[in-house]
Amino acid sequence: MTNNWLFTLRGNLSRQQSLILSFCGVLFLLGIWILLTSGENPIMAKSSLPHPWKVFTAFGELYRDNELIMNMTRSVGLNIGGYIKAIAYAIPIGFLIGLVPLFRGAFQKVVDAIRFLPLTALTIIFIIWFGIYTEAKINFLAFGIFIYLLPIVIQRIDEVDEVYLKTVYTLGANYWQTIRSVYLPAVISKLSDDIRILTAISWTYIIVAETSADQGGLGSLIFRTGQRMGRIDKTFACLILILIIGIFQDKIFSYLDRKFFPYKYQVKSTYEGKDLKLISEFDVVIDFIFSVLIWVFMGGYLLLLINEFYPILSSVIGNVKPLTYLFGDTQWTIHVLFISILVYHIYNFIYNKKS
Repeated sequence: MTNNWLFTLRGNLSRQQSLILSFCGVLFLLGIWILLTSGENPIMAKSSLPHPWKVFTAFGELYRDNELIMNMTRSVGLNIGGYIKAIAYAIPIGFLIGLVPLFRGAFQKVVDAIRFLPLTALTIIFIIWFGIYTEAKINFLAFGIFIYLLPIVIQRIDEVDEVYLKTVYTLGANYWQTIRSVYLPAVISKLSDDIRILTAISWTYIIVAETSADQGGLGSLIFRTGQRMGRIDKTFACLILILIIGIFQDKIFSYLDRKFFPYKYQVKSTYEGKDLKLISEFDVVIDFIFSVLIWVFMGGYLLLLINEFYPILSSVIGNVKPLTYLFGDTQWTIHVLFISILVYHIYNFIYNKKS
């Protein structure tokens, strides 16, 4: 049995080792891609796998000819809208089923069964119910996230440690105090990781949702340029862009987890045999960057919001309304997002002031 750290079973990697190996892994895959697609007669036909350089140049074409930025922001708006609705429905319904025996007995089996529905086959039902435009797409995405998130909420409620419940009962907590002081903090802190994992599912179904009623979006762009026009290089470029957005979203969720639940990262020892999360120097740098970017985006958002009603930027961008152009009917999701950020910072300021 080798003692090399590279092959130690379930061995831990330092931040530096992980970054180096990740970089090497990307270079390895890129090398294989170049090997398969290089030469006059490549191993993989150009019509099925384009050369990496052709994919790279396709980004410029997408930006110039296919309104890449607008399509990207439309997809992000749909994605956020789906998350907002799914979370707004899944958490209260999950708590109702998870905590109240009447509702658990009536709906637990239904919740377990609904996960097996083939979502792609439900597209036509959502079109019949909500039409073919933005409302149908957001509701379809919300349902796709909801059916995975709801059972997780119930599971997290079941995982709440009995010692906390016995403690609050001993202190004389009533029904609602128990929910507010034990169940809500315990469940929501774990759900933050679960919601982060569901990012991949939301981007899987957004491609399906955007194929109906072309209103822009990366899924629609893939269908138009990739399938109809046979531009496989543009398809790969869009897929790579979705990967980049997904990674960025994952970092945002990680930042929010550290922001809202700092106690998950404060202890270096182990608990119940599991290593608790740690904040590295890299995480601190990322948190600082996100903190700065939040205020930059807040300022930019307020400026663009004012421009929607009073064209203060007309001398720079003409009569274009950027928020309407970029997000279309999903503009409300951006408003909800920024209002939530503003409310949180106001609450935080008042709380710290009182402390």
